[in-house]
Amino acid sequence: MKTLSCVIETQGNTNCFSEQNLNRLHENMKDRIVPEGSHLFWEGDFSDKLYYIKRGRIKLTKSTDEGKELILYMYQAGDMVGQADPFFSTKHSFSAEVLEESEVGVIEHKDLELLICQHCDFAIDFMKWMGVHHRITQTKFRDLMMYGKPGALSSTLIRLSNTYGVNQADQSILINKKITHTDLSNMIGATRESVNRMLSDLRKKNVVEYFSGMIVIKDLPALQEICHCELCPNEICRI
Repeated sequence: MKTLSCVIETQGNTNCFSEQNLNRLHENMKDRIVPEGSHLFWEGDFSDKLYYIKRGRIKLTKSTDEGKELILYMYQAGDMVGQADPFFSTKHSFSAEVLEESEVGVIEHKDLELLICQHCDFAIDFMKWMGVHHRITQTKFRDLMMYGKPGALSSTLIRLSNTYGVNQADQSILINKKITHTDLSNMIGATRESVNRMLSDLRKKNVVEYFSGMIVIKDLPALQEICHCELCPNEICRI
């Protein structure tokens, strides 16, 4: 590997809030430290809070009756986590697992509703956040359902590169997090064995390689062709 050049710029899903409205959110948060391996909430828990990640990483998962796990999202600092429809008495349809010790700001729905009632510009920014959340979900379903498992894997690698990617001097992109084949299989709803085969094929075609246990994308256009990439902006095309 050649020397690292620069980190691909990534933004949290709250970049749609103005600085003033983000400050309003912070003023209504109660900080909490959550240890690695714990859960912010479980599938079926009552949804009455949103969580703003100040540091750390959290993944949202959905479990089947057979015990198989599907990773829906992986959040990091600057992201807000929770049900995107906070004005209804609903239960969480997914679980939030803490991947590394994290600091989160807890926002009660009642405080959120008060902010929306008091500040119309905050209400507009919040609707933008909900829109971004739904667009991410829609594009992920498109990737998973329209172009088979190779398309789903390719789009997932692209999303990982937009979220954790580091540009290299040779124009390749290092995904600067160790992502296991099991993680990838849970992200696209495939078996670990099929992910092994697809990655092996991509390595033979010199599209990806490994460096210190991390994935390196050597031919981004090839991945974009496999998944019929629509060149969504990075705030949408993220893991």
